[in-house]
Amino acid sequence: MRAEGVTKSFGRGASRHVAVKPVDLEINSRTSLGIVGESGSGKSTLSRLLVGLEKPTAGDVTLNGRSLQLLQRTAAGTLELRRSVQYVAQDTFSSFDPRRTLRDAVATPLRVLRGVTGDAAASEILEVLELLRLDPAHLGRYPSQLSGGQRQRFSLARSLVVRPRVLLCDEVVSALDVSVQGAVLNMIRDYCETYQVGLGFVSHGLPATAFVADSLLVMRDGAVVEHGPTDQVLDSPAHPYTVSLLDAYTRAPRHLVPVEPIQAELTA
Repeated sequence: MRAEGVTKSFGRGASRHVAVKPVDLEINSRTSLGIVGESGSGKSTLSRLLVGLEKPTAGDVTLNGRSLQLLQRTAAGTLELRRSVQYVAQDTFSSFDPRRTLRDAVATPLRVLRGVTGDAAASEILEVLELLRLDPAHLGRYPSQLSGGQRQRFSLARSLVVRPRVLLCDEVVSALDVSVQGAVLNMIRDYCETYQVGLGFVSHGLPATAFVADSLLVMRDGAVVEHGPTDQVLDSPAHPYTVSLLDAYTRAPRHLVPVEPIQAELTA
């Protein structure tokens, strides 16, 4: 996935607001990119541009050299995009149909995007639930019957069963307890490394982002103010805004995340 000169504006004339100023970036199966910034920095809008949920005002986002806008003009292209790129949003309430069980929610993309059904689907779903420390008994429940943390991990499960080439996570741990955040971050990082999935991780939290990403893109007021390898950005930040983000934390990011995955089922 590549973005070249991507911008996004809303409104016209005096009310025009530039949410994302020209951005260039690349995510492939061997990379993990962290997009970090405060609320209103444009990072969530950028993530929606990267998965085709917003159309850029200028510039283009391509997947394997093909424009997302062109892919989405046909049913076959849209299917290819959804197979290749999965998006996990922060808002778990709106991302689930409250009338459908979680089994339906997870099985549907597996059937529609990969054609896997029956026992094979059940086996793959159980494999992903085990990875995310989710109780299979929850499959018969409805989204409203789970905690926010459990819904968030089921949202991840729904994307992981697709086996995408790129996974975009937008603030997926911000609503979780600190103790649960570390375990989920470990799961995301290990999954992407094991299955060679490119990761785009969007968050206002620098420690969490730095833990899962090998490069960082720092945004402020819609603009990229710094972009480079994670260690370089952390050790030698070039922009005062990045310095201010680092100063907000007193411990190194990797110390905030448990090294060993939690074996028990997470309740948060």
